[in-house]
Amino acid sequence: CARLSDSGTGAGYNPADAASPRPVHTRRPTELNAPTDPRQLAAGDFSALAEQLERRITGEVRFDTAARATYSADASNYRQIPIGVVLPRSIGDIVETIDICREFGAPILPRGGGTSQNGQCVNVAVVIDTSKYLNRVLEVDPSAKTARVEPGAVCDTLRDAAEKHALTFGPDPATHSRCTLGGMIGNNSCGAHSVMAGKTVDNIETLDILTYDGLRLTVGPTSEDELVRIIRGGGRRGEIYRRLRDLRDKYADLIRARFPKIKRRVSGYNLDQLLPENGFNVARALVGTEGTCVITLEAKTRLVPSPQSRVILVLGFPDIYQAGDAVPEILPFRPIATEGLDERIIGGLRERGLRGADIALLPPGNAWIMIEFGAETVDAARAQAQALIDHYAGKPAGVVQPSSWLITDPAMCERIWTIRETAASATALTIHSDEPDPVVGWEDAAVDPLRLGDYLREFQALVDRHGYQTSLYGHFGDGCIHARITFDTRSAEGIQVWRSFLRQAAELVVKYGGSLSGEHGDGQAKAEFLPVMYGEELMQAFREFKAIWDPDNRMNPGKVIDPYRADENLKYGPDYRPWRPATQFAFKSLEGEGFNRAIERCVGMGKCRAHAGGVMCPSY
Repeated sequence: CARLSDSGTGAGYNPADAASPRPVHTRRPTELNAPTDPRQLAAGDFSALAEQLERRITGEVRFDTAARATYSADASNYRQIPIGVVLPRSIGDIVETIDICREFGAPILPRGGGTSQNGQCVNVAVVIDTSKYLNRVLEVDPSAKTARVEPGAVCDTLRDAAEKHALTFGPDPATHSRCTLGGMIGNNSCGAHSVMAGKTVDNIETLDILTYDGLRLTVGPTSEDELVRIIRGGGRRGEIYRRLRDLRDKYADLIRARFPKIKRRVSGYNLDQLLPENGFNVARALVGTEGTCVITLEAKTRLVPSPQSRVILVLGFPDIYQAGDAVPEILPFRPIATEGLDERIIGGLRERGLRGADIALLPPGNAWIMIEFGAETVDAARAQAQALIDHYAGKPAGVVQPSSWLITDPAMCERIWTIRETAASATALTIHSDEPDPVVGWEDAAVDPLRLGDYLREFQALVDRHGYQTSLYGHFGDGCIHARITFDTRSAEGIQVWRSFLRQAAELVVKYGGSLSGEHGDGQAKAEFLPVMYGEELMQAFREFKAIWDPDNRMNPGKVIDPYRADENLKYGPDYRPWRPATQFAFKSLEGEGFNRAIERCVGMGKCRAHAGGVMCPSY
């Protein structure tokens, strides 16, 4: 909260604001209309803006200090205090909120569950959070295999509704119990089962959207004839489509040449969806734009068959690199999920006394791959897994033979998945006083899965050269690697080393034909280094794409395009000076002692928002 995080690196922070029952007024509301960079807005006097919102919408308007502190952080390294927060009760409320903010020139930040790890969910803007009221699954059409959802609908709510028809929404991040569809569309989220069903972009049919200048559109695939008709129709809609067509024609060859040919390319804008071979799909081009172009009002999603019987095969390897080498052997057997875990992350759970009974059942090794197979019957799924076991059994002497454990009991399968889903957050703080905390900051790069083992070796060497330690885990079947690395962001010297690492890590990913982000988006953490991946010409194409939708740069400014540096707005920066109150309790835990350390246990993973999560903070 604001009182406890007087870091000085968060734009718009004023210590007096945190201790006062109302914001410190240093700017007149009319000044918002001045042609200034919206990123520079401070904690000014937004009372007139708040008054108009309260008068003209039916939803909740929260400009108080507590609400602004609550929405100042996500699961990333960053913290920025918003202007205020709006919880709309209807689509009309969203439209009216945009109109009012446009009158004041106030930036907008659409936000879902707030679990983003690259800083796209914090900004000096009016936050629009649809998760409280606009959270329904409006329709499931099992014959068409589609669903209609509001932007605040939680991923599991849609999956549960679809499962009644033996269908599912394919993308399933580890936060599936609380992340929203609007947020998943913004981030182009993936998850463990993207091997089976692809990223969010692959599962969106149409979007109902709203631009900052007030235009409402339904967008999706567009035939060439329809494109011509729309352009001839003129108006703002015709202008947008004309400029998108011109952008496509100008950059088509470069897009085909420079976009990585991997499943998990999440970084950058999806300009490839505008190509003729992809049907000039405007909806899918907007997926992954992180609230920097438009706001989603409703989505029509694709649903895929959900295998009704599933088994898990766990393979144990001597190290994580040999586990990476095994991915080309595994993929031909058509798993629906392939997840890798190293000893450091399993050992972290073991040290903390967490999931001990489950960990003890893992087959021998220092790294593991959890491989899920799905079919109509358990016997059919088991047969798929057994075929992979037999494949390894037939290997000649001298070839690495992984240990194995085939799990067919659904309850045990769920327990094993829980290891994967909780490991990162459970080990987010060190329990060794002489070690720095592992943090996000290079969380989810993706490379060609057929080259994964070699990439992991080079990546670990890069980590070692910079004096860091890391865990390595992630979606091995898609070449997407999560790494919690012991970056030092609390000293100027540490930040200098960190920035050197980030640049070299980006270059290494590009060497392996990869994407800086494989599922969590670019936000602020990755965006500065996008030119390493795309080059300046495509970066200009991205700028032009954003300008088509948001010419005044009022949609989540400073993220993705013309971004803040990776070391700005740090939650725990060199000038982090938390308030240290005297407390009656000791607040002891494995991770340390004291009230401040207890608060740092919150890593923004959002489990407190899950419907089945109860009322106690899970970190506490």
